[in-house]
Amino acid sequence: MTDSGAVTPAKSGNFNLPNAITVVRILLAPVFFWLLLADDQADGVLRWIAAGLFILAIATDGVDGAIARRRGLVTDLGKILDPIADKLLTSGALVCLSILGELWWWVTIVIVVREVGITVWRMIELPRGNVMPAGRGGKLKTVAQAVAISFALAPLWTVIGDWIFWLNWVLMGIALVLTVWSGLDYLWEAYRLRTRRDAT
Repeated sequence: MTDSGAVTPAKSGNFNLPNAITVVRILLAPVFFWLLLADDQADGVLRWIAAGLFILAIATDGVDGAIARRRGLVTDLGKILDPIADKLLTSGALVCLSILGELWWWVTIVIVVREVGITVWRMIELPRGNVMPAGRGGKLKTVAQAVAISFALAPLWTVIGDWIFWLNWVLMGIALVLTVWSGLDYLWEAYRLRTRRDAT
């Protein structure tokens, strides 16, 4: 309680439900990688399970954040672990798809470099108070990546035919364009923010 009699909200501990969900997503990542690579393009049960795990894990991306904000459980640990979980799942999925020969390596490299680069930069700037929240472009990029990777992982071609490959490439192309555009937009806004801060 402060001198004025106002009650200050207690700081949330790191051991809470949102952080637990994030940790589970991180732990699911290596299991997902193993299942996908173990299937080795057989398009069998392991591939379907791997795709299901990815979709389940990526679907909880917004769940942990929503719970944390609604219940006042936002922690510094959560701010660090959440982007790590996201990047581990998406980047790892892209790398596995490239290893299997289902996705050009240059596409994977462009997306992974953008994702890891921006995430590392955010972590470096966080202690300095230079925090930029994800804009609409970044959120749209995240959704596009999740949809494109989910379609690329699920062997739907075994059920509805090879035409699905065209849809998969269109979705991946959209995700690639949004990834590059949102990255450049983030860098530009960060530059403008720092310029204004230096000027004042």
